[in-house]
Amino acid sequence: MQTLKKEQIQMRDPFVLRHEPEGCYYLYGSTDPDIWKSKGIGFDVYRSKDLEHWEGPFPAFRPEANFWSDKNYWAPEVHAYSGKYYMFATFKTDGVCRGTQVLIADHPLGPFVPHSDGPVTPRDWECLDGTLYVDGQGEPWMIFCHEWVQIVNGTICAIRLSPGLDKAIGQPIELFAARDAAWVEPVKNGLGYVTDGPFVHRCADGTLLLLWSSFRGGRYAQAIARSANGEIDGHWEHLPEPIYESDGGHGMIFRTFGGELLLTLHTPNKTPLERAVFLPLVEQDGRLKLAE
Repeated sequence: MQTLKKEQIQMRDPFVLRHEPEGCYYLYGSTDPDIWKSKGIGFDVYRSKDLEHWEGPFPAFRPEANFWSDKNYWAPEVHAYSGKYYMFATFKTDGVCRGTQVLIADHPLGPFVPHSDGPVTPRDWECLDGTLYVDGQGEPWMIFCHEWVQIVNGTICAIRLSPGLDKAIGQPIELFAARDAAWVEPVKNGLGYVTDGPFVHRCADGTLLLLWSSFRGGRYAQAIARSANGEIDGHWEHLPEPIYESDGGHGMIFRTFGGELLLTLHTPNKTPLERAVFLPLVEQDGRLKLAE
């Protein structure tokens, strides 16, 4: 198995799972060479002890012949939950709305197999980028994006999940829309406002933050919203400026074994040049900023 630097790995939408039992990190992402137009291949995963040298790729997911989706394999996240590993990933096929499906495995390397019966996002919505959130009562939710390609002003929504994470319960609620943030600018000559890549972070003081991405000045940008009541159903306050706007985004936050808080995102936002980067964060009084 080869060892690579992350700069050698083409990847969008990076997601890091810190795996305590093995003392290592697993790196997932959109790893097909062309996630836009080519037939979907699957998701690869890489493994590292130091975040610098990565073993891989390992085939975390490869579709069976009868799998419903054949393109747009996007944004896999892997969460440890109730003794298993659950992958939330976006899929698409012609004539079927894009959506996030839940897959399951016994180990972070996989193989991941379908767990939910197709997408758990609404079947008549174009959706993407589902992420797991467990509320203060221990109940699981999926936070996801309702795409601008269908509704123009993209939104970020949440829906309750079953205890087994295999289906949605009830109706989705809207958390906020892209244009709620003053910094967001339209794409495609004003045709739409993008919401991408939600990820929840609970600060040490209990503040609930939501990472998400959109566009400013024609470039991809990483932003943060803050819940006024510390839960997902509260009013979301948008910080006036993105935390990163150098044509990168779709980020998540993890803590290293040494205790360092890192933001990972992909940059630049152009295929096939996109790469994962790790950016040290400073958390203070319910706020995050890039370390100087």
